[in-house]
Amino acid sequence: MVTQVSAYNGGAHTLTENVRTGNTVGSLSGEERAIIVGCLLGDGAMRCKTNALLEINHSWAQRNYVDWKYKKLQRLVSTPPSSRKGNGNRIAYRFTTRSVPELTEMYHWFYPEGRKQIPLDLMVEPLNLAIWVMDDGCKSYHAMYLNTQQFTLEEQKLLLAKLVETFGIRGTLNKDKQYARIRISVESVLRLHTIVRPYLLPMFQYKFPLMTP
Repeated sequence: MVTQVSAYNGGAHTLTENVRTGNTVGSLSGEERAIIVGCLLGDGAMRCKTNALLEINHSWAQRNYVDWKYKKLQRLVSTPPSSRKGNGNRIAYRFTTRSVPELTEMYHWFYPEGRKQIPLDLMVEPLNLAIWVMDDGCKSYHAMYLNTQQFTLEEQKLLLAKLVETFGIRGTLNKDKQYARIRISVESVLRLHTIVRPYLLPMFQYKFPLMTP
């Protein structure tokens, strides 16, 4: 079956199938693709006219993280990260990629109706999970939250299902004011840390509770 994310050159494969088999979509490498997916699970945003671009935007305090993402995606970027004054005293540090065909399939996969949503055939893997945690994770005593409030309840349930099916990571939905977000169970925090640790930047260790292996 050919889906909305069929591969370039007329291939009858979904984007997930191409990830699984190691094929490329356009000319994105496996690492580039995983990083982009992780960003879209977290704080990243895409826009599209003729072709799509990815915007990375974090606080000035996380500029080293932005620089890391820039170095990983530099082939797709023309202008290095720069600071920009936001609301109040907030200073953002950001970059955008070029608008390129390689990103357009990703845009239509995550934005089929012009709104970012979770693709049904999303495959969560260690690298994109690590970026998602670095973007949206926060600790709460011995548990952890993923700030998934931007997604619908059904999309968050889909993410919970993928976490448990792929990694055995269990969680629930937790009410945060009027919205829900994912709470990783205390019993799964160590497993989550073990999976993302090879990719976790040292500056984000604080997102995890103190643990003993």
